Amino acid sequence: MAEFGENKSAVSPPVAAGWKAASGAAGMSGEPVSNGNCSVPDTVKKVQSESSCESPTWESAGSDSANRPIPRRSSLIKDGSRAGRERKKTVSFSSSLSEKKISSAADCIHSMVEGSELKKIRPNSRVYQRYYLLDAGLQALCWEPSKKESDKARICLASIREVRTGRNTETFRTSGVYEQISEDCAFSIIYGEVYESLDLVANSAEVANIWVTGLRYLMQYGKHALDMLASSQDSLRLHWLERLFSSAADLDRQEGIKEGIRLQSAVKLIQSVNPGVSGSKLEHRFKELQRVREKMCGLTLDNISGLKEHSETTKLTGRQEQVTKLDFIEAFHDFCTRPEIYFLLVQFSSNKEFLDTKDLIKFIEAEQGTAQVCEETSLKLIQTHEPSEEGRQQGYLSLDGFTSYLTSTECHLFDPEHDRVCQDMSQPLSHYYINSSHNTYLIEDQFQGPSDVSGYIRALKMGCRCVEVDVWDGPDEEPVVCTGHTLSPPLSLPRVLEAIGRFAFVASEFPLILCIENHCSLRQQKVMCQHLIRIFGERLYADLPDEGAVYLPSPLALRHRILLKGKKLGPGWDGEDGEVSEEDEGAEMCQRIKAANSGVATSGTSEKDIMQKSVSFTSTTQSNPVHLPPNCFQLLKELSDLVTLCQSVRFIDFPTSSKSKNPWELCSFHESLAVRLASESPGDFVNHNKHFLSRVYPSPMRIDSSNMNPQDLWKCGCQIVSMNFQTAGLMMDLNTAWFRQNGSCGYVLRPAIMRQEVSYFSADTRDTVPGVSPQLLHVKVISGQNLPKPRGAEAKGDVVDPYVYVEIHGIPADCAERRTRSVTHNGDNPIFDESFEFQINLPELAMVRFVVLDDDFIGDEFIGQYTIPLECLQPGYRHVPLQSLTGEDLPFAKLFVHVALTNRRGGGKPHKRGLSVRKARKGREYTALRDLGVRGVDEVFKMASPLLREATDLRGNMQNSVAVFRELCGVSAVANLMQCVLALSSRVSGPEGMPLLLFDLRDHYPILEPQGPLPDVLRRVIATYEMMVQTSKAVMELSDGIYDRILHIQTTE
Repeated sequence: MAEFGENKSAVSPPVAAGWKAASGAAGMSGEPVSNGNCSVPDTVKKVQSESSCESPTWESAGSDSANRPIPRRSSLIKDGSRAGRERKKTVSFSSSLSEKKISSAADCIHSMVEGSELKKIRPNSRVYQRYYLLDAGLQALCWEPSKKESDKARICLASIREVRTGRNTETFRTSGVYEQISEDCAFSIIYGEVYESLDLVANSAEVANIWVTGLRYLMQYGKHALDMLASSQDSLRLHWLERLFSSAADLDRQEGIKEGIRLQSAVKLIQSVNPGVSGSKLEHRFKELQRVREKMCGLTLDNISGLKEHSETTKLTGRQEQVTKLDFIEAFHDFCTRPEIYFLLVQFSSNKEFLDTKDLIKFIEAEQGTAQVCEETSLKLIQTHEPSEEGRQQGYLSLDGFTSYLTSTECHLFDPEHDRVCQDMSQPLSHYYINSSHNTYLIEDQFQGPSDVSGYIRALKMGCRCVEVDVWDGPDEEPVVCTGHTLSPPLSLPRVLEAIGRFAFVASEFPLILCIENHCSLRQQKVMCQHLIRIFGERLYADLPDEGAVYLPSPLALRHRILLKGKKLGPGWDGEDGEVSEEDEGAEMCQRIKAANSGVATSGTSEKDIMQKSVSFTSTTQSNPVHLPPNCFQLLKELSDLVTLCQSVRFIDFPTSSKSKNPWELCSFHESLAVRLASESPGDFVNHNKHFLSRVYPSPMRIDSSNMNPQDLWKCGCQIVSMNFQTAGLMMDLNTAWFRQNGSCGYVLRPAIMRQEVSYFSADTRDTVPGVSPQLLHVKVISGQNLPKPRGAEAKGDVVDPYVYVEIHGIPADCAERRTRSVTHNGDNPIFDESFEFQINLPELAMVRFVVLDDDFIGDEFIGQYTIPLECLQPGYRHVPLQSLTGEDLPFAKLFVHVALTNRRGGGKPHKRGLSVRKARKGREYTALRDLGVRGVDEVFKMASPLLREATDLRGNMQNSVAVFRELCGVSAVANLMQCVLALSSRVSGPEGMPLLLFDLRDHYPILEPQGPLPDVLRRVIATYEMMVQTSKAVMELSDGIYDRILHIQTTE
């Protein structure tokens, strides 16, 4: 293997402790670019000439970008802007419309012949920058400068065994600069009889993909590569486009167009394939191509007489609104080619320009996580998505067909299984989170905004299962719905109840909880009771709970029933009415507003002034809630009898609740009190919610109808967290996304650790959760498509500089966020190509949020977002449909991402992800057992402890052996076993293509058999494979016995 570093005067010197690229503008300014300046080049040639002056030093990228955390944002405010964060500008390059996009192996090889600057990583962590290129005969990879003779500074392509992507060789894993290297920019060339590795890092993921794709193509076809290149210019696309153009030309010819097609026809044809592309940009591109053609025609007419020149120019001018076939094909290539999808296609097509049915099966099973895909399914997908008739007949999926498939609903990030009710609905009501609305009748702020029944209709259509009705005495002995002590206009109670009755079960069949806040006199309570019975009829649930019941009925048992939540007279009450404490959640707001405006309001003071004064006052005092003593009022027994399963009681403390509270008694918590309890007694709060319903309502001081973070209360097990549905933003994004995971039915099963009787969970945990296996979430943000200009942003015209935040929301231990760099002046198809990793300690409560923002010096602006529960993620290559701030889908705006979930054993800190991260048995961490103080239970767990350790060892041994096998196969920690085998298959060919290894599938457990003498690296692969099979066999054969022994201990004690 050739050595570098001797000719130190020619290039930057190697640096052992940190990377030093050639100094330049960005490096001197000290502006860090995260992920190793993995940027998209203008052209490959431009990257070669400018990489040294645009890349920051690797040292600054490692120490600054990797170690300095980006400040966490609390939320997006209503207008979508971001305030109060540290400014950190980043630089990137993006392709303009006139630049050719990579869409074939010929494009890749042409770029490789021109060459690229790449960084070579040595085992001693030293880094050398060299210029690598293919020789003109496509026979060898060469580099310069080098002290070696020119005939030795080369690798013969015939000696290459494998081209490996990512940081997946021993040199990379043990390198001191591991964390400073982007996974997407790194690749390795394995060559020679002893499997040496040349480990390289490109200046961008696109350049890395070009080299990987080109080298694999040359490995595949060898000396026949030139012939294959000449015959593989994507004939499927070309023939299809020619037919598409001819059909449009035939139609235009009927309207008198003799040559080509009309400009508008060409625009519509391209928009039929890529609907998100701008018509004005297409027109501009066609006119640009026409001007180039006219200029070329003008050069050929220089020596012709002026008359003839004038005649030709007149003809050209007359054809300005026409598009030729060549121009149409070139514009189509510019606007409908996505290089990132092309690079993905050739990974699975054996370097063909299309996927056949077997290639597509391999992709779906290995990457998309679908098992046992049959050839019929693959062919059906090809018939659905392949645009060319020739491809459909032959069963081939071209680049355009593959793009269509990846952008279809079949490849959306959200798992369609969760579009329907998919959870067990037979558990007690207290075991579910319940979608809840606060002051549902208000459609703006809490103090003087309008009231309307549309608030109920909208909430119910969104799957809300708990709405509020504040009832007060109204004129003409008719109760009204409004917030007391405010300027919001009242609504007629019958009108509200009729709207609720009509839309109660439109979106969900599961029970609707109606929170009645009763402020009426006995006379109007009588009227209210009559309306409830008349409008709701048999749907109104009035059956008394079973005496001695430990849990509430299930949502399944209460389908199509309406439950009233409110005050109730004591058991055995035989009078017509009785005294109970009053619920008045708006009283505190009234008291604060009076305090804020005392001595200020005069006859000339407007409502707007009062509102502004109140908001200013409450913003400074919200941390000190006013706890007013409850008033008492007379409750009609007839109305009391309608309240059965959701009886409102006042919270005293957790010991009192556990001793005397019944499961049908429900406590409502002020936001501030709930947050304080979550902080001071997180474990007690979780245990309280195992049996009892808890409702949390926003602080009355949220006069602007802002929302609390529901995750802060969900982590304590609070089932009913009331949200102001009228206010868009981060908090409503979390709420809406959370309840999508069970068919948007309004009920989501809480995590098992919050439901199990014998379990302990603290809501404020900042570490792993006992009894829950942490997961590693790997997210690669690849690209964006059709990103719109932020609403209201006019300064930059149609130009956007997008970047992406990936946020994790969940328990405190899981909350994190990472951002990509900004891509300048590209909203059509910005390439990010950045990968992130997150440890998720409680997956059942985690959500992932993608936020796309426009990088602007004045203030970054919101473009779009998408929020999804972790449980709903589909693995593999997926498109993410972006939504506006108010939750509507943004037409054609998407992110293209790759997602993988692995257990923690396969990962660890990136720079330690090698053999050193695996734990020996004596160093393994076991789940700790916590004494509950119940002797019988504690004794059972002590007896089961050895068996639990044995089970942990079985699982740990298997996971460790799989991790070692992954490393020897040269794949990342996110790879599955099928991807391992596919990677291994590329390096086990012997002389004349004979395999060196074969799988023997005759036994129950597959055996990997050598077919002759093997190099050391393949012998290690076989040994590791056999260890993986043995540990997996032990799990399969011994786990049932361990489980039965644990059950035996449980039943005998």
